[in-house]
Amino acid sequence: MKQIINTPQAPLPIGPYNQAVACNGLLYVSGQIAIDPATGDLVLDNIEAETHRVLQNLHAILEAGGSSLQKVLKATVFVKDMELFSRVNAVYGEYFKPEFAPARETVQVSALPKFVNIEISVIASV
Repeated sequence: MKQIINTPQAPLPIGPYNQAVACNGLLYVSGQIAIDPATGDLVLDNIEAETHRVLQNLHAILEAGGSSLQKVLKATVFVKDMELFSRVNAVYGEYFKPEFAPARETVQVSALPKFVNIEISVIASV
């Protein structure tokens, strides 16, 4: 049974999609960018602040879907500039410790929604 997950603790969808979909014990979380759900403003001060906001948004959606960062199985990280990788990775490591870090790929892309620098999507167990 497919269950739609949306929470006001993360940015509401800006298109025809939902924040997450749960099905058969898995939670598929849509890519998140650095929108502050309280204000609707982008957090673009620096790549560290942007990455923190993205991961905080993911955390809120995971919790709303009955999961957690510890249950993330796979993460996909999209960055606008691979030169930012080490800085993104340092923040990412604050949320995903080695003992439960998911499988992951990081891909450089030419552009992201709202011209942000990072977007992350995840798949987690429920």
